Amino acid sequence: DAGVHSKAWYAATCDRKTAEDALYRSNKDGSFLIRKSSGQDSRQPYTLVVFYNRRVYNIPIRFIESTRQYALGREKSGEERFDSVAEMVENHQRTSLVLIDSQNNTKDSTKLKYIVRVS
Repeated sequence: DAGVHSKAWYAATCDRKTAEDALYRSNKDGSFLIRKSSGQDSRQPYTLVVFYNRRVYNIPIRFIESTRQYALGREKSGEERFDSVAEMVENHQRTSLVLIDSQNNTKDSTKLKYIVRVS
């Protein structure tokens, strides 16, 4: 279990558009939630949705079968791995998360500050 089900930031039945709309409404840098990924893929079970600088970022959360851990985005060397999604969120509430804008090829960073609830 990823430790997500009892968490305020977990929007279980939320789709991408609903999540993005909720974050745009919050309009606060560092607003976030976690939703189930759109594709039913056990290797990428969740998506971290973050609002920063008037943009919404959808960052895949990967499940690494070999170590039973979670990591953000595409696999890279030296990446941070976590034993649960809850641990990942707690970490990024303290330390900044790098946001990569693949369209404009820019990097930003923010902490996860505000939990957005989807009504």
